[in-house]
Amino acid sequence: MSEHAILQNEPDFSLVLGGPLFRLFRRAHLSGGVLELPHRRILVITTVAWLPLLIMASLDGHALRGVTLPFLNDFETQIRFLIALPILIAAELIVHLRLRPVVQNFVNRDIVIAKEMPQFHEALNSAMQWRDSIPLEFGLLIFVYAVGPWLWRSQIALDTSTWYAIPESGHLRLTLPGYWIAFVSIPIFQFVLLRWYLRLFIWSRFLWQASRLNLNLIPTHPDRAGGIAFLGRSSYAFAPILFAQGAMLAGMIANRVLYAGESLRSFRMEAVGLIAVFMLAILGPLTVFTPKLARAKRKGFADYGLLASRYVEEFEQKWVKERGLLSDELLGSGDIQSLSDLGNSYAVIGEMRAVPFGVRDMTRLAAVTAAPLVPLGLITFSLEELLIRLVKVIF
Repeated sequence: MSEHAILQNEPDFSLVLGGPLFRLFRRAHLSGGVLELPHRRILVITTVAWLPLLIMASLDGHALRGVTLPFLNDFETQIRFLIALPILIAAELIVHLRLRPVVQNFVNRDIVIAKEMPQFHEALNSAMQWRDSIPLEFGLLIFVYAVGPWLWRSQIALDTSTWYAIPESGHLRLTLPGYWIAFVSIPIFQFVLLRWYLRLFIWSRFLWQASRLNLNLIPTHPDRAGGIAFLGRSSYAFAPILFAQGAMLAGMIANRVLYAGESLRSFRMEAVGLIAVFMLAILGPLTVFTPKLARAKRKGFADYGLLASRYVEEFEQKWVKERGLLSDELLGSGDIQSLSDLGNSYAVIGEMRAVPFGVRDMTRLAAVTAAPLVPLGLITFSLEELLIRLVKVIF
């Protein structure tokens, strides 16, 4: 059965099961049909990106000494290739497992009404065409080789003697491992990272298209988001990408503080900016549902306001005006419970959010992004001082 035919019955969308690289992994037995064998991909890619650097730096005598920044003391390089890169590779399986049920929930929970199903499947098919695009992935590859080495040398490489470059006449002369990191390791990492940015764009585009459909949003749904709060929870699927980004920034800051003499406090704006940008990248696309949620809330207030007016009028007529406040028939009557339930429903509408995520979702994602930055405090403070400061902040 074709992928299109499957979608006509039940959505089986995946943001990561496709593209030239995925097919290459399958042919090389580095992946199965649903991203099995992540350890193989991590081992092979990390070995190609990192191990030659260790070997060549050791041959140059720059693994532990000989320059201001030896290879094994390079926090940025170790974090980039031994922590962030494996996380970005492993995140594919996490995103696949977390987002598939999210797409299915649009149908299983009747969020998309029947007459809108063709347009919903069209949006899914369009997303998969972007995901599987050969020109897009080759475009990313061309970009990382056209811009990546220059960006690394101008913005990331330290202007001091390192295992990868030696300052010479106002410019950096690359060493042998420097050529490998500039033209092999960095492009590999940038390509993996840019593929994630592309996937985030594809996911955002799909959400935008879904938000244009006639959705069945229920204002009294207990999730306080019309029944689509599962979209906010789905953002946790991207937590590994956020952690990897935070780890890369932490490595860059550590190098510049320890080996370039820069102040840790001077990077406060970079840290805050990183958290803000990626919170916006992950949660921002969900705001496309805000107009529909606001409309559902207004309609809910109107509908339930009218229902409440009619009910309380009949309740007052029946139990207050006709039978009196002390009527024995009131005891055990279901009218009181119905009045309470109606009040609760009206209160739920009042608590309905304008976005399908809450403060807890924002806090958790921000914490994941910032977590790798916390150990940087040990650069300035001892562990004891850092703990005392944290206690003072908390209490």
